[in-house]
Amino acid sequence: MRKNIKITAAAAATAALAFGLTACGTDSDPASKSDTGAKADTSKALVVAASPTPHADILNFVKKNLAEKAGLKLEVKEFTDYVLPNTATETGQVDVNFFQHQPYLDDFNTKNNTHLVSVGTVHLEPLGFYSKKVKDLGDIKSGQTIAVPNDTTNEGRALQLLAANGLITLKDGVGTSAKLSDITDKKGLKFKELEAATVPRALNDVDAAVINGNYAIEAKLKPSTDALALEKADGNPYANILAVKKGNEKDARVQKLVKLLHSDEVKKFIEDSYQGSVIPAFGSAAKS
Repeated sequence: MRKNIKITAAAAATAALAFGLTACGTDSDPASKSDTGAKADTSKALVVAASPTPHADILNFVKKNLAEKAGLKLEVKEFTDYVLPNTATETGQVDVNFFQHQPYLDDFNTKNNTHLVSVGTVHLEPLGFYSKKVKDLGDIKSGQTIAVPNDTTNEGRALQLLAANGLITLKDGVGTSAKLSDITDKKGLKFKELEAATVPRALNDVDAAVINGNYAIEAKLKPSTDALALEKADGNPYANILAVKKGNEKDARVQKLVKLLHSDEVKKFIEDSYQGSVIPAFGSAAKS
């Protein structure tokens, strides 16, 4: 049985309120006050906010098998959305988070005036195109509805996957910031924008959907075999990262965690556990 701490609705509301007070209650750059890495108490547990699968699973492997020997106390808090882990890291409610890729973090910092930075890549979760109503890309027809994530970076990423597989045509040069308005030829398809975590639950209600790797795994989908189309790993910028508030990069506990997550033991755990649905990114072409 896991001994992680799952975030309840009440705790989520508290985190959101705390972030709002922090954002509005200071007239100085909070990043300038966050240089606490050298002062961190290494005897205290490092608190990590993580999505349940595969992030928390990987962290639990480290906690159970590697952390104690390395002198690291690790506490894992599970979050089921893509906002609160960052706001909790910004306000200091957690020390580090593990759930996102760099393009998402960059976009989040810009939109929310947060000051979070990456301290290392860990793995890639290939975005996939799934359907319970058709068995092949060629079966997708005009008039059908496709669900896509509604956050900026993942929607652009989803549209690029659809374009790469000939389902839509996009404006030249839009890249990963593509929006539905950038589609020049929908080929008769309709689109439904949903919060990323809810897309798998909508799979029965639409003809097909583009689903983030971690949410696909949670929904008992196997990206490496169930996806009708899957992102390629080579040169992929969407490796998932560990992120801290700027100034905390040199926290000795954070550095220990990075080292453990880049170990051969973790690489083997990822490969054995996910069999291609999650791919180690450290030392690979997927690393950005």
